[in-house]
This record gives sequence, structure tokens and C-alpha cells, in this order.
Amino acid sequence: MAATLVLAQKGSPVPFVAAALAEYANESAPGSYAVEWREGGSVQAGSKAASAALAIGDNAEEEELVGEAAAAEEIVRRLGTAAVSDACARWERFARERLGAGSFKELEAALAELDQHLAMRSFVSGYAASAADAAAWGALRASAGFQRNLKTSKTDALGGHVVRWYAHVDSLPFARRVAGGLAQAQQRRKAGGGGGEKAADQGSFDLGLEGVEDGKVVTRFPPEPSGYLHIGHAKAALLNQYFAQLYHGTMIVRFDDTNPTKEKGEFEDAITEDLRLLGIVGDRVTHTSDYFQTIYDYAVAMIRKGLAYADDTDQLTMRDERGKGVASRCRDLSVEANLERFDEMRRGTPFGQTCCLRAKMSVDNPNKAMRDPVIYRCNLAPHHRTGDAWKIYPTYDFCCPIVDSLEGVTHALRSMEYRDRNPQYEWFFPALGLRPVAIKDFSRMNFVYTLLSKRKLQWFVDEGLVSGWDDPRFPTVRGIRRRGMTVEALRQYVLMQGASQKNMLLEWDKIWAANKKLIDPVAPRHTALRKRALVPVTVTGAPSAAYVADVPRHKKNAALGSKQTVFSAQLFVDQADAAALAVAEEVTLMDWGNAVVSAIERASDGVVTGVTMALHLQGDVRATKKKLTWLAQHPQIHPVEAVMLDYDYLITKKKLEDGDDIADALTPTTEFVEPAIVDANVGALPAGSIIQLERIGYFIVDRVAADSELGVVSLIRIPDGKAATMASKHRGDSAAASKALDGKKESKPLAKGSPWDKGNASKAKKAQLPSASPAPAAAASAAADSALGLPRHDAVTSMYRTPHMHGEVALPPSSDVTAMYQTKKYY
Repeated sequence: MAATLVLAQKGSPVPFVAAALAEYANESAPGSYAVEWREGGSVQAGSKAASAALAIGDNAEEEELVGEAAAAEEIVRRLGTAAVSDACARWERFARERLGAGSFKELEAALAELDQHLAMRSFVSGYAASAADAAAWGALRASAGFQRNLKTSKTDALGGHVVRWYAHVDSLPFARRVAGGLAQAQQRRKAGGGGGEKAADQGSFDLGLEGVEDGKVVTRFPPEPSGYLHIGHAKAALLNQYFAQLYHGTMIVRFDDTNPTKEKGEFEDAITEDLRLLGIVGDRVTHTSDYFQTIYDYAVAMIRKGLAYADDTDQLTMRDERGKGVASRCRDLSVEANLERFDEMRRGTPFGQTCCLRAKMSVDNPNKAMRDPVIYRCNLAPHHRTGDAWKIYPTYDFCCPIVDSLEGVTHALRSMEYRDRNPQYEWFFPALGLRPVAIKDFSRMNFVYTLLSKRKLQWFVDEGLVSGWDDPRFPTVRGIRRRGMTVEALRQYVLMQGASQKNMLLEWDKIWAANKKLIDPVAPRHTALRKRALVPVTVTGAPSAAYVADVPRHKKNAALGSKQTVFSAQLFVDQADAAALAVAEEVTLMDWGNAVVSAIERASDGVVTGVTMALHLQGDVRATKKKLTWLAQHPQIHPVEAVMLDYDYLITKKKLEDGDDIADALTPTTEFVEPAIVDANVGALPAGSIIQLERIGYFIVDRVAADSELGVVSLIRIPDGKAATMASKHRGDSAAASKALDGKKESKPLAKGSPWDKGNASKAKKAQLPSASPAPAAAASAAADSALGLPRHDAVTSMYRTPHMHGEVALPPSSDVTAMYQTKKYY
């Protein structure tokens, strides 16, 4: 029997529990519930408690349940006993009654109980998402206290297991449909002229568009095919698409191909592909070059009206005159002389090449963009579409208002950098007798340590400082995608920024954190070990012959399938992990079980050369502090050679100021290479696969072994938004850099070669390995220690160096030494 669930958008609380249960039910029986979000705080006049209403049956015999509690209980009942166990039903009530508590003190107690319950569980009830998960997620989605702490990263009070569980459930299809349905309802209300709250997780889109008529809005995105799209272009494209779709209008993708010197067909193809990956396909695709003859005719008409003149003043003089507000000597030439000069420009004669056509706007307008701007110039380079047909080309500022008007654009959305040229844009409409176009500004997306200027990015390419426009260090769409950014994360982040007019210098952490939230539930887990001084491990009690078993690729996502894992009495572990072990210590071999360290062998320099462990599978994996990643070999299945790549920002300044030289701000070392071996399953992954290397971080397969010059798999580290991975690695803040490169938790101090680790000073000092980075990590570490007033590493004897109280005087040992200790006299 069909049912309709009506929900109040501003209910107190918002009825997410009922919404989540209904969408969860729709997964097993599609179409069971039609979910409708209505404006206001109640679905029934005069009843504030009526935040939800469930109507069951047809109009003749319709039963209506009012209130979220009644609706939720009925949805659970209709799921049936096969889908809802007694435990599931109890947790569903717990979600509504306890997690929906009004005070944060009561909520905190409920969260503590839920956190303890989830300590060893992926879901609230059972081994897959259930109605209990839907109800609990809905209650927390509606909780202002929970959401406030979650968004401000104050997660200590929420419970780590709860936060982990919530992030996973939040990514499930039913939860996404709930959030998406509410957001769409809010957008429809806004489109219809209603006020109210912003769509979930979005910035303000209120640009104050004037003269909006549903179905008649036309926007345009006009990229120049002289380079690749960068993240700033992505914002412009997505905003133009957003407003066109919001008002059921049209979006035009127009290639502004008016500079044949810089433009290429390959750039146009790349831009088209990048837009497609972003989910942007223009309703129409045009080129400014389609209008070259029309634009030329408008230029001639301006000359005939006395609104333009051909100027042969040299560039330096013209710049000086415009700056001082001085009229050009050519400004008062006759119409006939200007037409003759413009014709010479069109034919590309030697004299014509010395001229440019200028609009006669103003000589001394305070806005210098209005001081007789150039609208046509000569260029003899062949055009990638029109060939040698033209020797003159219009400027962007001249052709843009003309083509916008001719193509029916209603709203020209441009970034704030064009604001001074807006009066110039508007001047051309009455001058040429064209239909005016409304223009609106939005802020650019500027990021720290990042250059978005095509000219400056081209400099890096020309100087060979990067591998190309798709280099992982570049802010191009292709560059950040190659580094592991998903298209969905990029889209979500741009929409979160909204269309504000406030210029901001953004950090990279939030966009990468959003990306991690999307990839974590679907990234298969794999194992990698650093090749430097790998340590062989003998496991006693293990089967004498190596064998292969299937292990889940992701313990919380069975849909990802399984991977082949080799189990053997002979293993390899990281040197850093081995150096942190102690005899008789019980550790966990991940995906296998516990083992007790029997012996540790070291070379004369302190480097661990071998470890012996006794398998102890009955041990409690929750009781061990150290969880070790490991790899073993099988006659037919071997670990695969790989390199792990990490990158730093290209420049050392958060923002380059006017007058700064890029060369003076270059980061000395921006690529870090770590040789490794990975489990054999990684060797079969195609390029572009996103994985998590356990205890290290997220990576994307950049090149498979067959495409690599070295015959190894290339893995690029994906930033996760945390401070350690976002820190600039060239600075003296070596702690963050080391943590970013290492990624391990249990043996973190020793993995960085620290001599201060709990009494293991001497062996840590001896076992310290050279840095994987080409940068002088040891020197940087020493410099940092010196700045803090710490002693040199080679001066450390135990935990701290303690000088003699009365000078460094060598004294003979006492004659009466006990069997256990030897003492020295103080005086």
C-alpha cells in the first residue's frame, strides 16, 4: 500500500529520523514512500509538534499519522519482523528518545553509551546498515549540538567511534537522498521567491539577479583556449551552470578564441574534457571566432559614428598617456583617415601593424579602464580555426558584450577582477545599439601557496619545474585530479563557497578533507612497506608452507570484494616498526592475529636485521598497543615494487604580492620519493585507482608498472586535510613534515628517528635512517633542535644529558664498587 511522508523543513527538530527511515525502506522496496518536504515548521496548521505526517492508502480510505514519533514507529512496523529485530527496534527507540534529547548534557550521556556500543562494530545492529542506523543517523543529523561540534571539529565530546560511524552512514545512499531531498526543496522555494535558510552545506548564492524569468535565464562560461582549466575556472563554470539550472534556463560554453598566438586546439579539447568530468555540458557550444565578421562590422560602424579611432602611438607612450589622462595625438583623426588605417590593419600591412583601434570613451576618467581602451589589434599568427583569414582580432572587452547580446545572454556572471571594467562593458550596448546584458560579480577562489595566473603557471612549465599542466602540484583540474581529488568533492566544495563577493584566501584543508570523506568508505585497503632496511621476521608456530587466503579489501564495505593475502612463517616489516619492538612484547600482525616477540637481532650500527616472533592467535588484538603491517612471499605471488610520491607547495609564500618575483619564492624541493614494496594486489590495479595504504595514508595509482620507466608502480599520496599533511615541508616545522611523510601512529617517534623515545635513546640514535626526501632532513632536524635549545643527537647518552655539577673533571672510579651499581664521587 502506497504511503506519503510529508515533512516540515523547519520542524523543531527537523524530522530527519522519519525521513531516514522512509528512505531506508525505499532501498529494499523502491517507491514504498513518497517523501515530500514542505516549507515551514509544521505540516498541520496550529500544531507545532506536527513536524511530520504519514498518509497511508488511497484518498478513499486514507489513514494519517501526525507527528514524527508516530510516523517513525509506523514505518518501522511496516518494515516487518524480517527486517527489524528486537534489538534493532530498541535502538530505533533509543535514537528518538535519547539521541533526540534537548540538552547537550543528556545527549552527551547517550553518545557515550552509543560510542561504547560501536567500539567493535561497524553498524548499530547487525552486519549491515539497518533501520537502527537510519534512525540514529537521523536523530544526530537533526541535533544542533551534535552538528555544531562536528562542524567545528570538537569531536572529543562526541566519541571517536560515533564520529567514525556517522561519517560512514552519512555517505550511504539513503542518507544522501535525505539531505539531497531537503536541499532541493529549499532551492525550489528560493527559486520561487521564498526566503529562508540556505541549502545544506552551501554558501550564499544570493547574487541579486535582476529581471529573472523562469525558463528564460541564459548564462555563459567563456574560457580562453590558451591553457588548462584550473580550480578558479571550475568555480565560474559551476556557478553559471547552477543559476541556469536553478531557473530552468540555458548555459552557453563559448570559447573566447581571439588570441591566435596563445591558443591551440589541444587546449580547447582539454577544456571540453575537463568540463565533462565536472558534469558540465553546455546547452550550446560556440566560439567567438564564429562572429569575427559581425564584430568587425560593429568596429567599422563605431568608426563611422566617431566612437573609435586608429592609433599608431607606440605602446610605452600610450601607457604613459593613459596613466596621466592625456589625449592621444590620433584621437581627433577624421572618419576617413581612421577607416583607411583600420583597413591597413585588416590587411596586415607594415603600417597597419603599428596601429590599434581604440574606443573613444574618455581621456581622463578616474576609472582608467574607461580611458580609450584598445578594442582591436594586429596579429599575423594563424588562427587554429580560421587560419589566415584574419590579420586583426578583437579584444575580450570588445567582443564579450557584443557576443553576449547576440547570443541572448541575460546574466553575465564574472569574477571580481573584472569589476573596474564593468562600466566599459555596459558602455558598448548603447554605443552599438545592442540589447543590454545584466552583469553580476562573484569572488575568485584564491588558495594559499598557490598561483592561478595562466601566465605564471606557463612559466613553471617553460622552466621545466613541473612535468606539465597536469602536474600534481598544479591547481589545474587535471593536476588536482591526478593527485586524487574526486570530481564530486570539487563540485561540493565550490557549492559550499557559494557566490559571495568577498575575496578570501582559502586554505586547502577543507577541500581535501571533503575529498577524504568521499573516498574513505570506498577506498580498498592495501599494505606497503618502505624498502629502506626492510627487516625479515621469522614467525614460529606458523604453517611451514606459505599459503594464500582471501581477505576483505575493506572491512566496512563488503561490496569492494576481497584481496589475496600471503601467510607465511617468513615475513617482512618496516625498519621503524622493528626498531620500536621489545623482547617479550605482544603485538598484532594486522589481518592475521597476535604474536609475541622472541628475539631481536641488530647490526653493529644498531639497525635491526632480524626479528623472531611466536604466533599467539588466541591473544586479544584489542589489548596490544602496536599493530604491524607486514608482507610475505609465495612461490607464485610476490610483493610488487613501487614508489610513494608526495609533494610540497611550489612557492614558499602564502600569497605573492605585487612586485614579488616568483623565482625568489620557489620552494627548493617539492617532490619526495619513497621506494616501497606493496602487496601483489596493487600491481593489478589500473591507473587512477584510489586506495588506502594502511597506517600510511590514501594514494592514487598514477602509473602502472608497464607504463613506468623504472618498471614500478607509482603511487601519489592524497592529502587528507589534516594539518600534518597540509604543512609546507620545506620549513623548519620538520615534525609536521615527518608525520606527513611517515603516516604511522604506533611507532611515530622512532619512525622520525627521534632520540627522545621512552628510554630507547641509544638504539634509536643508532637505527636512525637517512631521510627519504632529497632535502637534507637531518640538517633541518638539527637546526630545529638547536633553535629550541636542545642538545645535539650525538651528545645524548640516555634520555637527557646531565652535566657534572662541579665541572667536567674526570675522576677515577671508587674502589668499593657493588655488584649491581658503580658510583662516582661528586667532589
